[in-house]
Amino acid sequence: MRTILIAALAACLVAGPAAAQSGTTLESFVTRANRIPLNATAMLRPDAHRLKGEVERAFGAVRTEIRTARAAGQTPPACPPESIELNPRQLLAYLNGIPQTRRQRMSVTDGIRAWMASSYPCPGQA
Repeated sequence: MRTILIAALAACLVAGPAAAQSGTTLESFVTRANRIPLNATAMLRPDAHRLKGEVERAFGAVRTEIRTARAAGQTPPACPPESIELNPRQLLAYLNGIPQTRRQRMSVTDGIRAWMASSYPCPGQA
C-alpha cells in the first residue's frame, strides 16, 4: 500500500482545496497509514481511501492558509513552489518523527503544515 499511498499523496497535491479539516488526530492518521500493507490491492481498502481524503483536505487547508496570508500581506506558514515534488515515504517518515505525545494533540492539517514549513520555509524564517 505504501506504493499506492505514494500515488494517493501525490494526487492530493494536484487536488484543489477540499472541504473542512478532518477531526482525526495526527497520531491516529499515522498509526493507520503505517498499517497499510505494501501491495497493489491496498487502494481497495476503505481505510486507504479515507486516508487519501484526509491528506487531500489537509493539503487543501494549508494551501488556503498560504493564499490567505499572502493576500493579507502576511508571511505564510510555508512558501512552497506552485508544483511540489512529493516523496510520500519521506512525508510519512517526517510525520512518524514527530513525538507521539505531540502527534496526539495535532490534527492531520497541523502535521502537513509542519512538514511544509520544514520543507519549504519562507525567506527570512529560520
